[in-house]
Amino acid sequence: MNLRVRDLRIAYGDTEIVKGIGFEAASGEVVALTGPSGAGKSAIALALLGLLPRHARSTGEIHLAGTPVHGLDDRAWSRLRGSRIALVMQDPLAALTPVRRVGAQVAEAVRIHAGRPGARERAAELLELVGIPADRYRAYPAELSGGMRQRVLIAMAVAHRPAVVVADEPTASLDADVRERTMDLLCGLCRDSGSALLLVSHDPGLVARRADRVLALRDGVLGAPAPGPEPGGRLRRAWPTGDPVLSVAGLGCARGGRAVLEGASLEVGAGEIVGLTGASGVGKSTLLREVLRLAPPQSGRIQVYGRDTRTLQPAARRALRARMQPVFQDPRAALDPVMTVGQSLAEPLRVHRRPVRGKVAELLARVGLPAELAARRPGALSGGQAQRVAIARALALEPGLLLLDEPVSALDARAKAGIVDLLAELRTALDLACLLVSHDEDVLAALADRTLVLREGRVW
Repeated sequence: MNLRVRDLRIAYGDTEIVKGIGFEAASGEVVALTGPSGAGKSAIALALLGLLPRHARSTGEIHLAGTPVHGLDDRAWSRLRGSRIALVMQDPLAALTPVRRVGAQVAEAVRIHAGRPGARERAAELLELVGIPADRYRAYPAELSGGMRQRVLIAMAVAHRPAVVVADEPTASLDADVRERTMDLLCGLCRDSGSALLLVSHDPGLVARRADRVLALRDGVLGAPAPGPEPGGRLRRAWPTGDPVLSVAGLGCARGGRAVLEGASLEVGAGEIVGLTGASGVGKSTLLREVLRLAPPQSGRIQVYGRDTRTLQPAARRALRARMQPVFQDPRAALDPVMTVGQSLAEPLRVHRRPVRGKVAELLARVGLPAELAARRPGALSGGQAQRVAIARALALEPGLLLLDEPVSALDARAKAGIVDLLAELRTALDLACLLVSHDEDVLAALADRTLVLREGRVW
């Protein structure tokens, strides 16, 4: 095992930042460490590299390639950094010396642990390995593009085939195309050299595409105990939940002859918000639609409130639909443009033969909107107001489960913040369970008790 961490605790003063975590990373494995700002990700990375500030206190065990390293002195750590464990930083301009040529800096990284003979030749080989042409060997960092500067850092990190490479938001400052090519390079080199890659990232799409395992850190605690999660996220659950209101097991679905979901499994407990993320086109919305239609799936099982959709009669299916409601990405597309807000809110009540009197004003108040908006049509509402109306409509039948498909991605920052606050308030007030599909790491961090990743047709 290239990296083994056991019962790691880190405190700054009287505040414990990391609270007894443990995990492992094997040769060639990509392990992602995710979580909101302040969760302790950077403290863990610093501890692994022996770079915690002197006022920090840490206990526990850290093993690099079987060798215990926790508690080593500065001299011992200086021999390990770069040779046994290496770092790829987020900002290469800050990591590289601006007045030294990049070839000389790579040669120095080689020379520190391997000696002077052949250092320049090895540096040239490394730069060629990461795709930097020979005529850029004598360039200064400022003369290179952001992607090329990051490649220089990667060359320095893999120079000695370390047991572990720690990559701290390595593509955050790069555009999308360069980001993908940089990650192709980093992951490929680590796998080829047998290095374990610990990828610290806020980017759920990046994590979904690249990680073999995902460790979710929240308030200093890992939501995924070592060695890693099983499909469906069952090992990732770190916070107590009630009985499942939604259970998906082994779900399979094909579209146009192509398998979209292949054995996808997840559970949502009563009063729990479960985030679901992943790259575009992997099947997140397809999974929601399969749950919403309450029809027998192509393969696998879907249970809502303990009822198996494969055995539902039409009347039971209709009653069950009232207990779970969707909220979609584009509220104006979800609302009938020729109906007033009041008519849209009253419609599900009439369809299910529920009392309507006074309910429209009550629903508007519940989502923070004035009663006079009932007379308006969706086109006269702002994006945030329209989404609040869509949420009010979803609440009309008093469901226990909401299926939220990118509910804030079409909104501006202010409206997005308002909807996030509203959903958090409704979850607490109404004890709602929610399955939240989102690409937005900040939204997932603010709302989700745990976040699952859909990748290659399965949930992780």
